[in-house]
Amino acid sequence: MNQEELDKKLKKQEILVKDEKVWSFTYEDHISSIVKEAEKKGSFDNLPGKGKPLNLDKDLSYNPEKQLYRTLKNIHVLPRWIELSKEIDNLKERLKENTNTAEAADLIRTINKKVLEHNLLCPPSAQKTRMKTEF
Repeated sequence: MNQEELDKKLKKQEILVKDEKVWSFTYEDHISSIVKEAEKKGSFDNLPGKGKPLNLDKDLSYNPEKQLYRTLKNIHVLPRWIELSKEIDNLKERLKENTNTAEAADLIRTINKKVLEHNLLCPPSAQKTRMKTEF
């Protein structure tokens, strides 16, 4: 590789690095503006636990994912896939009580849509099976 080719290659890499820096700066700036706007509107004023420190010392090994789930649990927020699981269970109960074939078919389609969304969001061990539509 001669000096000219080397210079071109280095220049390309320099441009790529500059682009990455500009992109990440813009991305962070965008996120910061969203948070600042929410703060101005008072979106964070009435959150449960406001002003209280996070309890991080329950586990000696800090795991951010565990802490996130614990915090969500403490403020009574469930992950979407758990909410979907409860909705699916409720729909299945309604299906057991249903005697109309057309309504039952609609319920099964609704259940299957929710099962698909649930399976895309949940851990592999929590996957649900779709219902058969044949009667």
